[in-house]
Amino acid sequence: MRFLKRLYNWVLHWANTPYGTPALFLLAFAESSFFPIPPDVLLMALSLSINKKAFRYATICTIGSVLGGIFGFFLGYQFWEFGSKILFNYIDPQRFETVRYYFQQYEAWAVVIAGFTPIPYKVFTISAGFFRVDFTIFVIASIISRGARFFLVSSLIYHFGPSIRDFIDRYFNLLTLIFMVLLIAGFIIIKYLL
Repeated sequence: MRFLKRLYNWVLHWANTPYGTPALFLLAFAESSFFPIPPDVLLMALSLSINKKAFRYATICTIGSVLGGIFGFFLGYQFWEFGSKILFNYIDPQRFETVRYYFQQYEAWAVVIAGFTPIPYKVFTISAGFFRVDFTIFVIASIISRGARFFLVSSLIYHFGPSIRDFIDRYFNLLTLIFMVLLIAGFIIIKYLL
């Protein structure tokens, strides 16, 4: 755990350097395919430091994350032997079978939920490539879910400033659950209206 705490602090230190924006892009890219620390940490720090650029940072984070997700997809698709070594650092083979089931049942939903929630997104990006998920569906679901996540964080910081950071840290999982319920309810309503 000490290693993760040092890694977390290392990520945060980039907010105080002129390289914060490129570091955010690279962190979002890496987190989507192999790195353990989510980019939200640096996104919050940068958005708090220059509030007016919060949405710019969310855009950079989304682009980096989706491109990293595509890289993870490619690892699973082309290099399963290599990709599985990364994947099995985060989940055990039995959980992998659960992931396989969800992909077979809910292809796009699995990517959307993984992209927005605290579930390690890299597990789903590598698995999506291995399971040969439709690439277009994967990219669209990634853009929607990662964009929603990062723009929600940036919006809250833009509108509420530093006070919202503690709230987000404390209630992120609950906020994620509420958002997912609302998102699913919205899709159900649209389905029945159309």
